[in-house]
Amino acid sequence: MIIKVNEYPQLRQLCWNRPDDAVVDGETALTLYERNWRFVDHDAITPREQRLLDQLIAEHGNGHFLAT
Repeated sequence: MIIKVNEYPQLRQLCWNRPDDAVVDGETALTLYERNWRFVDHDAITPREQRLLDQLIAEHGNGHFLAT
């Protein structure tokens, strides 16, 4: 799974130091969310981004979200 960072506002925030047209694989995206969850505006997650996160958790997190 290849994810265009700019299509997901909270992920874009987490990738502030990457180019505007950055892409990441699913495993990397889940790792970014988990390691940086404290910086995510939970109220601002769009339904589309929540669906992505749910899919990442199911496919790459074995159903577990390990936010630190």
